[in-house]
Amino acid sequence: MFRRMLCTIALLAPLVTLHAQKLYNEPYRPQVHFSPLTSWMNDPNGLVYIDHMYHMFFQYFPDSTIWGPMHWGHAVSKDLLHWKQEGIALYPDGLGYIFSGSVVIDSSNSSGFGTKAKKPMVAIFTQHDPAGEKAGTFFFQNQSIAYSLDNGIHWQKYAGNPVVKTPGLKDFRDPKVSWYAEQKKWVMVLAAGDRIMFYSSVNLKEWKKESEFGSGIGAHGGVWECPDLIPFVVDGKKIWLLIVSINPGAPQGGSGTQYFTGAFDGHQFKTNDTLTRWLDYGADDYAGVSFSNTGKEKIFLGWMSNWQYATKVPTVKWRSAMTIPRILGLKKIGQHYFTTMTPVSMKPLGISTKEFIGNRTKLHVPYKIDFSIPDLQAFTIICNNSSGEELRLGFDENKNAFFIDRTKAGNSEFDPHFAAIHYAPRIAKSKESNLTVILDNASLELFADGGLTSMTEIFFPDEPFNEWRSEANKNLFDSLQISQLRSIWPSQ
Repeated sequence: MFRRMLCTIALLAPLVTLHAQKLYNEPYRPQVHFSPLTSWMNDPNGLVYIDHMYHMFFQYFPDSTIWGPMHWGHAVSKDLLHWKQEGIALYPDGLGYIFSGSVVIDSSNSSGFGTKAKKPMVAIFTQHDPAGEKAGTFFFQNQSIAYSLDNGIHWQKYAGNPVVKTPGLKDFRDPKVSWYAEQKKWVMVLAAGDRIMFYSSVNLKEWKKESEFGSGIGAHGGVWECPDLIPFVVDGKKIWLLIVSINPGAPQGGSGTQYFTGAFDGHQFKTNDTLTRWLDYGADDYAGVSFSNTGKEKIFLGWMSNWQYATKVPTVKWRSAMTIPRILGLKKIGQHYFTTMTPVSMKPLGISTKEFIGNRTKLHVPYKIDFSIPDLQAFTIICNNSSGEELRLGFDENKNAFFIDRTKAGNSEFDPHFAAIHYAPRIAKSKESNLTVILDNASLELFADGGLTSMTEIFFPDEPFNEWRSEANKNLFDSLQISQLRSIWPSQ
């Protein structure tokens, strides 16, 4: 039905512009972040790059703006910024809803799903059986696969599903699969309640359990979800990053993403310290994973919301957006490794660039601001509008932490915990600091010190924050550059 609707709209050229303009100009609609045309969306799934195109699948319920029977939505992009939403990729079936998972390009056709002329795109995902859950069993989440020979437009589910059956765990989901070249096998990281399980396969169909990780390590305030295992080379040494989302139990309450660094030998992950670290210290970056098939460059994308209030936020025709895609890295500070996240290049969206003059300036959302500080001290920048609402961000010298204050940033009646000040510890040790801030209609992303500290927050003002002013020593900023951004939607 959804695909037929898109085809019908495509034939009515004059109506497309009007329809798109109406869709993408609603209150709170992001202008430089992906959001679905309509309906409910959560976790990014199956992120993959092939034939000069980025594919983003995502948790999607087309019949409501509230979470329901999960499908996989699908969108594509050539630059990670401008997205085109395609038809639904995977629908629920007799084995259950289509929960989160991943997509790989089976270059050697190990699965046998492909042909000599076409490498198969293989999706690995959790199927959640609502009848089994309702019956009170612990056997309702299992892993299935499907394949596509036309780059994700049409999918065929494997007749032998499920390929990994639950050992009897209530929470057993979110498979992230990658190729482990040293042992010529596929490796799956899977969330299993309060830990991660590792599986391996030579053909994506038959899997064996290798090991477990996580008992007594890290944050355990909620269920572990959406893992990812990514190799990096830091100062000539291979370091593995294990990402694990958790809900609840995050620093700001509700959902968040922790990570571990260590060694992986194809069978077992061993952490090199016992620190509990968070990928993003804001309230609204969850369930993020990396794109596969991108070579040495690791690109991360998260769901820009929080399960504390995701189903209650005051959007009307759609719910949720994705973060700006980010380049993910690792850096050693002292004896420990920390992630870095920086936004992908936004040059295609730049309209104009200007210097910040004085302590106040008029702007038009969306925009990006880059600034450097030779000697970091306390500062506050206030984003405000003519309705008297304001969003504050800055650095608290006493706490040695960056902060975002959304206590007066608009509608917060939908959740008693929403209006709050959130802090992110500064990881960098240097005196100098640099920051990038991306402000959209209903979100702010802050990247400090080359992305060693990041924060993502959503908010719902009556009108956009089109004025900035600073409260800081006038000589604090070495440079402050503003980039006005174009909307990513073609109707703008």
